[in-house]
Amino acid sequence: MNRQAGKVPRHWYDGAPVPLPAHLLSGLYGALAGLRRGLYRKGLLRQKRVERPVVVIGNLVAGGSGKTPLTIALVERLQAAGWTPGVASRGYGRRDAGTPRWVDAATDPGLGGDEPVLIARRTGARLRVDADRVAAARALIAEGCDIVLCDDGLQHYRLARDIEIEVIDGRRRYGNGRLLPAGPLREPPSRGEGCDFRVLNAGTGTDLVAGFGEWPMWLEPGHAVPLLGGRAKPLAAFAGQRVHAVAGIGDPERFFALLREHGIAVVPHAFADHHRYAAEDLRFGSDLPVLMTEKDAVKCAAFAGERHFSVGIDARLPEAFWIALVDRLSGFARK
Repeated sequence: MNRQAGKVPRHWYDGAPVPLPAHLLSGLYGALAGLRRGLYRKGLLRQKRVERPVVVIGNLVAGGSGKTPLTIALVERLQAAGWTPGVASRGYGRRDAGTPRWVDAATDPGLGGDEPVLIARRTGARLRVDADRVAAARALIAEGCDIVLCDDGLQHYRLARDIEIEVIDGRRRYGNGRLLPAGPLREPPSRGEGCDFRVLNAGTGTDLVAGFGEWPMWLEPGHAVPLLGGRAKPLAAFAGQRVHAVAGIGDPERFFALLREHGIAVVPHAFADHHRYAAEDLRFGSDLPVLMTEKDAVKCAAFAGERHFSVGIDARLPEAFWIALVDRLSGFARK
């Protein structure tokens, strides 16, 4: 069964012909986006700088590419290095998107956003959701954060940044290379060349090779954790079994493939990215275990059963990447 809503157009990644209206709208979108970038570049639209270093993590395509696992890894590494990072996020998909809000592990994902709540639960870092990233960054600094990580902010030019990190989906990359809506791109591929770091999300595979100037990132699955509490199980415990697999992320197939790599027979249930779950979404008509991503699990705990499990993901990057990042930050004084 596939209940995915808002599925990406086939012409983005599957080689289908691009409809003529999409061609025309893509030209208009590109002109407006280019005009906006030019106004910031010439100083006619002013960037706002905050008192502490800002690191922006983002991508050029619409949809997920692995930003959240990387953001979590960045927070943890910076904390280990003695920094006090705070995370600024738009909080995409939350109900009261116009209201700034502090997010912690206990925040309702409907109010804080699924990804911000997940980041807060995994890291314990201060996290502020606000459509105004400048205001969010200033609020974090006022709370004692000495570095700001801006989740999904490459296109939010108003907030001046010191380091930009582009995350690239290693399997799908830039699709057909066209701008929205003819393709998946929010900005031209050349935009990524100006980023300080380019991270290639290779998933759990080893066959993807990072290109020149790209740092590989691998996703390492953790144990399956019962949503109702209890002892976690290694994924190997489900090998040879059929399970319902739930993924409401940018590329659900990535999660399904991860489970298959561990010998698990997957009955896939793909939902739209940031899907707002209801109890009936998880009624599949058979009493199999249900494995879902952490991002989905934060929204399903209220109506989960004893056979529902969350599978966490950790991002792994070469040690040379972390050395290079810390070296770039060495010129900034901590509070």
